[in-house]
Amino acid sequence: MRLSGLGSRAAPYCQDPGRIAPSPLRCPPPVREGPALLRPLWRAGVLTGSRGFTLIELMVVVAVIAIATAVASLALRDPAASKLEQEATRLASLLESARAEARASGVAARWEPLAEQADGSGFRFVGLGSEPPLPTHWLDANTSAQVIGARAVVLGPEPLIGEQRILLRLNDQRLTLVTDGIGPFAVGENGGGAP
Repeated sequence: MRLSGLGSRAAPYCQDPGRIAPSPLRCPPPVREGPALLRPLWRAGVLTGSRGFTLIELMVVVAVIAIATAVASLALRDPAASKLEQEATRLASLLESARAEARASGVAARWEPLAEQADGSGFRFVGLGSEPPLPTHWLDANTSAQVIGARAVVLGPEPLIGEQRILLRLNDQRLTLVTDGIGPFAVGENGGGAP
């Protein structure tokens, strides 16, 4: 049997299941069935048709970037506003603690904001003998406070202390702590009621 370069004549001899396959030199590789080998993509015309982006694709990309930028800018907050909210929450907690202590011990107590002091204190509690004493410093040294319509905030010993407002400032940010005299101190309208 003569072997040729075409696999058709050698196929029965080389693919006989009962025989051990002869040397690869004697049996050519099987003929590949199916589509012809792929040409490079640039020759086949696949890549020659794309020469850029369409207007709609560019508009979609610009819209996605605009939305992402808007979300990021809304997520970023002014650090001074965050610090002032933290100061307001802390002060409200301190005032409620002092108010509860004044009612429990039956002593007249008040809270006073202070001008710049040598020791760095920004406010003080008067009339309380708590141990350990309540804090007298702001978390941020640039924070200041003003009691609206009075010199100090009355904290007790009576359960009704009257409506009171405290204006907190940090840089150009403002917050107001408000109580109606019955409920606890809470953050009110920004800068509301300032003289």
